[in-house]
This record gives sequence, C-alpha cells and structure tokens, in this order.
Amino acid sequence: MKETDLTWTTESVRTILKTPVFSVEAKQQTAAAGPKGEYYSIQGCRCVCCVAVYEGQFVMVRQWRHGSDMITAEFPGGIVDDGEDPATAAARELEEESGFRAGKVTLIGKVNPNPAVFEKESELNICLAEDVIPTGELHPDEDEVLHSVLVPVDEVLEKFGTGEYMHSFMGAALLFYLRAAGRIV
Repeated sequence: MKETDLTWTTESVRTILKTPVFSVEAKQQTAAAGPKGEYYSIQGCRCVCCVAVYEGQFVMVRQWRHGSDMITAEFPGGIVDDGEDPATAAARELEEESGFRAGKVTLIGKVNPNPAVFEKESELNICLAEDVIPTGELHPDEDEVLHSVLVPVDEVLEKFGTGEYMHSFMGAALLFYLRAAGRIV
C-alpha cells in the first residue's frame, strides 16, 4: 500500500455543535482507497498545562470536572487566548489558579489531545514554570471553584492513572517534565 492510499478527501463539512470551548463537525470524506462516509471531528481550543515545582512538590489544583463528575488533581491550566503565547498563558493560569508566580516559563512540549477526533489546530501546550514563589492569592475565573495544593513529585508519578490523578493531559505533562528534568531521554 502506498502512502497516498491512506489519504482522505473532505467533500463537505457541517457544524453540528458550537460552544465557547469547542465545536463538533460532521465531514463527508472519501478515502483514496475507496471507502467513504460521515466522520466527526472536534475543533478544540488551544490550551495550556503548567508544570511547576516548589520545594520538591508539584503545584497542583483540585477541582470538579463536569464530564466525569469527579474531583481531579492536576496541573494548573486553561485556554490560550487569541494571539497569546502559550508560555504567557501558562504563567497567567499558574498565578490565577494556584497563587504561585513564575520567574521563568518555557514551552517544553505540544501534543494533540486525540488526533482521531481532534482537528490539528486543537493543541495542548505543556510549559515548565521555574523559580516559582507563592503569592498567597488565587484569582480563578468566575466559574472556577478550585483549591491549590502541593503534592510531592514522586507521589504524583506513582499515583498517576489512579484516583483523582486521571486527567490525560497530566500524562503528557509528566512525560515532558521528566524529559526536561533529564530523568528520561
């Protein structure tokens, strides 16, 4: 099979649902190899996840997640505003959600949440915040109810994928953090 046989052509697109955070589209598509059908995609927003370590502990937030009806523990993060640099968004989200200010923020990775359904413009930007200091003040968005916590790095690594450490963005963030910290190649 040739590489070109894997390509699909979009014949038409219609928006099924549009929200402030994402939209869902139905696409009539035909494969170069012959199959055709209606397929669905999500046009998500650009978002950011900020990994920060303070005194050997990850700076994290605990909050209710409506989709799974549970409280999760995760790194601060949110939506990258139009025209905003991901590192700037990460610094903003870190301070708003956790009450910690970063001296330096660096983009350490970028992934698509799930290429099977998310369009290529949907991206998760993972940033590393360094030289963080507590400000003691949270400034969450009006619809955010959260609590800032410090959790030992090794505890998060051990518990990821269990209990309240279920957010898949955390897995990507942990991988890029471990790579940036030189703990994996």
